[in-house]
Amino acid sequence: MNAHRREFLASSAAALALPATAQLAAVAQPAGGSSAAKRPANRVGVSTYSFWLQGQHLDLRDIEKCIDLAADMGFDGVEILLQQMTDTSPGYLQRVKRKAFLLGLDLMGLSTHQTFLSPDKDVRQKNVDLTVHQIEIAYALGIPTMRVNTGRWGTTRSFPALMQNRGIEPPLAGHTDEEAFPWVIDALGQCLKAAEKCGVTLGLENHWGLGRTPEGVLRIVNAVNSPWLMVTLDTGNFFEDPYDKLEMLAPRTVLVQTKTYYGGGIYYTLDLDYERIAALLRKHNYRGYLSLEFEGKEDPRTAVPKSLEVLRKAFAARG
Repeated sequence: MNAHRREFLASSAAALALPATAQLAAVAQPAGGSSAAKRPANRVGVSTYSFWLQGQHLDLRDIEKCIDLAADMGFDGVEILLQQMTDTSPGYLQRVKRKAFLLGLDLMGLSTHQTFLSPDKDVRQKNVDLTVHQIEIAYALGIPTMRVNTGRWGTTRSFPALMQNRGIEPPLAGHTDEEAFPWVIDALGQCLKAAEKCGVTLGLENHWGLGRTPEGVLRIVNAVNSPWLMVTLDTGNFFEDPYDKLEMLAPRTVLVQTKTYYGGGIYYTLDLDYERIAALLRKHNYRGYLSLEFEGKEDPRTAVPKSLEVLRKAFAARG
């Protein structure tokens, strides 16, 4: 046996004799010799809502066209707004999933609508059934998380009027927000069996209705008390002093929706400090996806790439 072979075998034997933890530490050691691993950047996706904008750009409603644009612009994934889809047949869903895969994109979120703010038990059950069906759509698309809402009372008919009133609307006559919390908690609880079966984590958004405040969102999520109900954190839905409110929800967050407003907001404009938001999310070890929701008047074809650049910079890898 030559000397080189004896040396190799001796060093190999010594390595095998190390405790398993020491072997893992040796494997994890970066080439530069430092034991500090670099924290990877958050992956950035885009909501199809950013292109269509609830009918502001009718030529950008098609989901497959939105996926093409997302790939061309350099995103990592796509969140689909279910309301935007004109076809949810099994064949079409599989075609969309295949297209995203071939373009190297994750289908990483499904954004849905439902409402549990009704004193009518049959109405709430109808919305439970709707939400279960939406979970099954997410499963068919291979999507791991789905945005849900508490819903609204519907007493403010005009959405622009609701925005002018900072998302606040009065309950139905004879009812209260306090009365409605058990309705929402029970309804979302009924959806969890399907969520777990399909492997789709529900994310309750800080949206309107009972989700307008961080306290309201956490009251529901904590009461349901399941790993299959977390928070979809929207950076643009707290109008005043957003950062402390965002941080309250950060530990329970499964997906972050990030708003930008190039050209001025369609409904309102917020001056959001994404460096600060990135820092507070890092503090709570959020490593999941960011989903861009562009909501400005500029053409999405120019505004969305600019928004991606802002998010890439703010959420870049840190040592």
